[in-house]
Amino acid sequence: MSQEPKFITRRITSRRRVPRHVLVALPLALAGLFSLFSSGNMLRPFDQVTVIEAKMGSKSDYFKDPEVQRLLLKHGIRVDIRRLGSRDIATQSLKDLDVVFPSGQPAAKQVLSRQKHALRSVRPFATPLVLGTFHDYAETLVKARVATRQQSTGDTPTLYYDLDMAKFMILLDGEDAPHEPADGAGKTADTWNGIGYNDVTEGNRSNSGNVLVRTSSVCGSNSAGTYLSLLAFVANGNKAPGTTRTNDPKAAEAAVRRLAQEIKPLINLQGMWADEQADSYFSDLGESMAPISLIYEHQYLAHQTARHDRHGEQDTSRVLLYPKPYALTEPQLISFSDEGDRLVKVIEDDEQLRQRALELGFRVRFSGDDGSSEQLNAYLREHGIQAPVPNSDQTKAYEPEQDVLQDIINHVGNCPPPAEDAP
Repeated sequence: MSQEPKFITRRITSRRRVPRHVLVALPLALAGLFSLFSSGNMLRPFDQVTVIEAKMGSKSDYFKDPEVQRLLLKHGIRVDIRRLGSRDIATQSLKDLDVVFPSGQPAAKQVLSRQKHALRSVRPFATPLVLGTFHDYAETLVKARVATRQQSTGDTPTLYYDLDMAKFMILLDGEDAPHEPADGAGKTADTWNGIGYNDVTEGNRSNSGNVLVRTSSVCGSNSAGTYLSLLAFVANGNKAPGTTRTNDPKAAEAAVRRLAQEIKPLINLQGMWADEQADSYFSDLGESMAPISLIYEHQYLAHQTARHDRHGEQDTSRVLLYPKPYALTEPQLISFSDEGDRLVKVIEDDEQLRQRALELGFRVRFSGDDGSSEQLNAYLREHGIQAPVPNSDQTKAYEPEQDVLQDIINHVGNCPPPAEDAP
């Protein structure tokens, strides 16, 4: 008898309604949603972002900072930056711009003088002009009685030196000064070895090159223009050129030309010009590029903070020379549109943006302070960085009037006339 066939039915098992990889990722997704909600960015992708068209000098570092960009985005603002020297900003077209951010007052005043009506602006912070150098070169200037050490905190060598500009300018002229023994003599006049570099350094290091300061172009850069103002101020007996009262305009012009001719060699002998001084100075080849570079204090302090965060120590090979008298630069954010007004107001009012400026090394105005805020020094100490000490000599190098400064710059830099451009 044949056996009836058997029909086997497949056992039906219950399937997971949600794939396993989705279940694994779900807690992370929920955490991300909670973070967006708590930070106020939950609906940010649906917000309208206002793009601000801007021209900026070296202080564009602030607006290029990722944290500053994040904080501005919370206000629905993104800044599109065109990098340009501050003096170039002041002379070129301002058409279709929302804001400009020249790095100092001479360029800012020139921008404002071109306008027919009042503009909204803010000066959110200040930063001194400084000379970035290296430890052995600074110690050589100490040996030459041109610089003095600031007191160090802790066991590490000092990061800061005060520089007597009147004495330093004698080293920049490329000539023998018999009344200044530290200036060198004959062929060694104004050379690093001539003032003792090969005696200060270890390992028989030497440098027979002239004592020079590497700057950017005086025709387009605020830092170089400010440095030129500092040289002119000292050469004019610690007075801003062109301020002496006279009833003879021709005699006043002749005096300014003589002064410009006197300080021109101090710039012309500097060697190669560059636009990105700080990048070169902080590079691995910085010391071989230039023993002394013209930079801003905030760039150095930001470098030290980043170095300490990465390696737990200060960069003791790079040090600062603080000129005496000193030059303080005050960048100014100037608006030309409603969108620019909005950015100015945010920079004025947002405490987090002010705090971030301090973290980037700027001397921030807190409650009307003049820029030499104790908050910056406190922040540096909290992060293991030696804070600079204000010099007891508080002589400030004042810039000459705009037309006088422009005459000096044109004479020293042989600057081309500004391009004829729309206002």
